[in-house]
Amino acid sequence: MSDLRAAVAAGVFGGDDAFRALLQATVETARGIFHAKASSVFLLDEETDELVFEAVAGEGSDTLVGKRFPSSTGVAGWVLVTRQPLVVDDLSKDTRFSRGAAESTGYVPRGLMAVPLLADDTALGVLEVLDRPQKAAFSLAEMDLLGLFANQAAIALDLLQKARAARGVLEQEGGDADALARFAARLDAAEPEQREDALQLLDALRKLL
Repeated sequence: MSDLRAAVAAGVFGGDDAFRALLQATVETARGIFHAKASSVFLLDEETDELVFEAVAGEGSDTLVGKRFPSSTGVAGWVLVTRQPLVVDDLSKDTRFSRGAAESTGYVPRGLMAVPLLADDTALGVLEVLDRPQKAAFSLAEMDLLGLFANQAAIALDLLQKARAARGVLEQEGGDADALARFAARLDAAEPEQREDALQLLDALRKLL
């Protein structure tokens, strides 16, 4: 019930198409802004301890979504664990780079920028931008811009996880939960005051159940 209420409160009940679209728009825009060959978002699957391609723009966009790696793999794994952004202009000289993992995707980048996707104190995943033109050294302005893309992607990932968690709860509970599902779905179109009243009702139901 708490997962359902969290999803409703965030307005995320139902399918995850909207949040996938937001992630895709984020990587497409990041790729375009940085004139990069590719951009991708990885989601941490805590149950399997793997990083999963959730959105890809550019190289690999047709084949990589859904592909998985151990969460400690390569630069993305390092960024996830340390929660620190990283810029590498020559990956061939960086020991954190996993060439084998890159080759398995069908594209081996020369350089990349990567930033962790954080929600409060939780690391949700990693945003990468691959092979931007090396016209000049990476600037503070570019780092700030990359941080904005990371914030956008983190919001989308957080909502995506909440939507999936809520759907999982309802699939497990069935029966009466179906009625709650229909009730929650109606909240998307509700006015702010109506939504607040409905959330209070859900809270009362949670305490009763």
